[in-house]
This record gives sequence, C-alpha cells and structure tokens, in this order.
Amino acid sequence: MESELNRIGSQGIIAIIRGQYSLEQILAIGETLAGAGLAVLEVTLNTSHVFTAIGQLVRQFDGDLLIGAGTVRTAIQLKQAIDAGAQFTVAPNFDGESVALALEHDFLHIPGVFTATEAETAVQAGCSVLKLFPSAMFGPAYLKALRAPLDDIRFVPTGGISASNIGDYRRAGAFACGIGSALVSAPGQSMSELAERARALRQAWDMAAVR
Repeated sequence: MESELNRIGSQGIIAIIRGQYSLEQILAIGETLAGAGLAVLEVTLNTSHVFTAIGQLVRQFDGDLLIGAGTVRTAIQLKQAIDAGAQFTVAPNFDGESVALALEHDFLHIPGVFTATEAETAVQAGCSVLKLFPSAMFGPAYLKALRAPLDDIRFVPTGGISASNIGDYRRAGAFACGIGSALVSAPGQSMSELAERARALRQAWDMAAVR
C-alpha cells in the first residue's frame, strides 16, 4: 500500500477513464498517457470492459502505469477490483466494509468524503488518503479551508479540475488530483489531443510545486 501511495503522491495526477470505450481504446489511452508523463490511471467500474481492461493494462504497462479501479462503492466491488488486478481503488463514498477489507489486504483504497466530519471518520477507520468529491462545488478555497484544521490529512480533490486550476489545488494543499473529462473526454478523442492535455496538466502541476 505504501508503494502505491507514494507513487500517487509523487505523480500528483490520477487520470480517470469513464464511459463506453472499447478495450483497444482504453489501451491506447494508457499508452498515450504514459508517453505524456502521466503514470497513474483509474478506470471506473461504470466503464465498459472494466475488469478485462484493468487486467490487460496491468500486464501491458506494469512499471510504466499504476492502474486503479474507480467508483468502487461496496466491499463486493472492491474484491472484484482486487481480483481483476487493480493496484488501488477509489470511491465517491465512504463505506466501512470496503475500508476494512482493504486494510485486511494491505491494499490502497481511497474513499470519497466532502466534510470535515466525513474526513475524520474515514481517517479514524484507517484510511491513508481521501478523495475530496465533488471538488467543483467550492473549488480550491474549500480544500484550503478544510486543510486549515485537518492539515495532517491527504486529500485528492476530484471534479472540475483542469490545467487552468490544478496549480491552485496544489497550492491549496492537494496531495494529488483526479482528472476526468478535462483529460479523457470521449471515445472519439484523438490521441494527439489527449497527449496535449496530459502534458499541459503535467506542466501546470509541476510548476505549482510548493517551495
């Protein structure tokens, strides 16, 4: 779990695939992101071919990409993701059974929270890092406000983040950011456009490094 956590923290960006993609499209996205400097990829469970895709991505890009499963809302789904080969999981919600199962397997599960109370509940349950969702509601200012009293909690804001504001999130204290449609927008997206967006996000995050 520590290895995956450290890699997410060092990368700072989790690219998210969600939607109706062919297996070939998902693999092409993985190859493009890896080539553009984004090395952490989450495939949500409401994506077509998700478990097959996760297994294939792990086999094909082992070492180049860290592959996770997203929208993992229950312990049953968490077990399915682990069995498919996922190296971490992300949820929009906090589910105690999922957290307990992940801890039992020494597996990185990132549950979703929104309030200070939810964040503290998740940390007390043993979570190492939390998804702040939906971050688009109040933006970087809300993350900064949360971290004033909760500065020991690692947050991954997700929702409404792009190259134009990811630097603001890093300066507000984000451990990493989850990027969905602002990066991987649609099955018909060209790989050159995807690479351009990935490089812009990489540059914006890196330039906002806290000194």
